[in-house]
Amino acid sequence: MGKEQNLIIGLDIGTTKICAIVGEINSKTGEVEIIGVGTYPSYGLKRGVVVNIENTIQSVKHAVEEAEHMAGCEIRTVFVGIAGGHIKGMSGHGMITIRDREVAKRDVERVIESANAVLIPADREIIHVIPQEYAIDGQSGIKDPVGIYGIKLETKVHIVTGQVTAAQNLVKCIHGAGMDVADIVLEQLASSEAVLTEDEKEIGVVLIDCGGGTTDIAIFVGGSIRYTENVTLGGDNIDRDIALGLSTPLAEARRIKEKYGSALTELVSPDETIEVPSVGGKHFRKISRRDLAMIIEPRMEEIFALAKREIK
Repeated sequence: MGKEQNLIIGLDIGTTKICAIVGEINSKTGEVEIIGVGTYPSYGLKRGVVVNIENTIQSVKHAVEEAEHMAGCEIRTVFVGIAGGHIKGMSGHGMITIRDREVAKRDVERVIESANAVLIPADREIIHVIPQEYAIDGQSGIKDPVGIYGIKLETKVHIVTGQVTAAQNLVKCIHGAGMDVADIVLEQLASSEAVLTEDEKEIGVVLIDCGGGTTDIAIFVGGSIRYTENVTLGGDNIDRDIALGLSTPLAEARRIKEKYGSALTELVSPDETIEVPSVGGKHFRKISRRDLAMIIEPRMEEIFALAKREIK
């Protein structure tokens, strides 16, 4: 039981693949060491949203079993990532009067709760309320207000909402695979913890997470998240472009993309050729690898152009 308390399990339920990861917390340093990873193709999602419960349950089970086997543990509870076109970010504001003239932790919790009191449609739920900064008696730009004297405490927050049904279906799949959900985490936020430094977040940085069904965007400035958005295009669209452009089955298109694909035509030698199976798999054709890059590059340009438009 002692070991189980020291484990954190993350589950990324994507459009293309399901990934389970087991981290063990080092009791001395507090750092997390990865001790198990499991991945399995995702067969029940479209654009980050569950469209087939049973297929998703089976994919989750396979990924988790692989992670369990590697880590030598039994997975009971997971933190699950959420993304997709239904996720929306908005700004919020909270304000309270400080009871004892000195900001306590409870006051910080209260001011964040007051920022929560925004009217959102009945079909949506709040996933995160992320404080950006605090102000005391009009003095803004405060990162940690605890212990500061004042009368009025305010906060600016970033509120992330998602469709109630999308989150419920995600949780239903986890329960169906025999596990509980510790919490639901926005994918961009989880990715940012892994890849961004505190300096980058402070100066200002854009995180773009290119997935199979969606491309997720997060903007950080002043050490906190300011904006979240997504584009409902991803790697799956490239697979379809290749399948149509080269008249090859979808599964082969994905394999060719992963093995030979390049997002920049000029990086590929014009002399390189690859074999492409035709639909029905009866015969193979030789094509220039540059022709493949010429299909991928415009689609990647489109995805990043749409991301840039959202950022602007």
